[in-house]
Amino acid sequence: MQEPPTLRRYLKKIALWAISVYLIAGLVLYFIQDRLLFHPEVLPANYQYKFDVPFQEMLIPVNKKVKLSAVLFNAERPRGMVLYFHGNSANINRYAKYMPNFTKNGYDVLIMDYREFGKSTGRLTEAALYEDALLMYKVARTRFAPHQIVIYGKSLGTGIATQLASVRDCRRLILETPYYSIGDVAAEAAPIYPYSLMLNYKLPTHEFLPKVTAPVVVFHGTDDDTVPYASGEKLRSLFKKGDTLFTIEGGEHNNLNDYPFFHQKLDSVLQL
Repeated sequence: MQEPPTLRRYLKKIALWAISVYLIAGLVLYFIQDRLLFHPEVLPANYQYKFDVPFQEMLIPVNKKVKLSAVLFNAERPRGMVLYFHGNSANINRYAKYMPNFTKNGYDVLIMDYREFGKSTGRLTEAALYEDALLMYKVARTRFAPHQIVIYGKSLGTGIATQLASVRDCRRLILETPYYSIGDVAAEAAPIYPYSLMLNYKLPTHEFLPKVTAPVVVFHGTDDDTVPYASGEKLRSLFKKGDTLFTIEGGEHNNLNDYPFFHQKLDSVLQL
């Protein structure tokens, strides 16, 4: 029995409407993806940092036009340095409160703002993130040997940190709320799009991690609604012997620092 012509026309209209909505929404996501991923806060060039712990501001030149704003937080008697790659929002000011986690354990901490963040200049790209991370490592090597350098990534910074640790030696790689890849996180939010073709930033942590020879430590909360715990947990399948995942029960994306268990394990790892 054939469908009535009016019903076929109605179903055709519904299908065309659905396809149009899908394509338009996909185009909107494509063109605004960088604004969804990055939330920088720009600072004037003459801005003066004020922190409660000893620090020195640094300006790391990439080339004649691009300079990276960085801050070195000083431990009292440093035995090494942490290279800290921060999340996708604000600037160094937001993450300074975490620096005592490392300085109290005898590590200087070098943290930079990505291009277009804080006082850093230049155009932000995925290739630039990796290039600038290498510059951070180069600065650390003027002060410490590879076995004294810890690479630390938080949220967005976990992919950058893992890529760096995959091409440079370090004492340890520590990842806080990491993702399997940016596409994996995007697929959790809206699984109907071909993100492998759409994304400007791939940050494939899962491709870098198997190349990391240093011990790896991961911290992730079970109630993380920004980078789902499942995305970070997938990395465990890529662990080598000695790598560790510390699960923070009830932990969210930005509050792991509030958990005594987090500090207990982080302190013990940094003392190794």
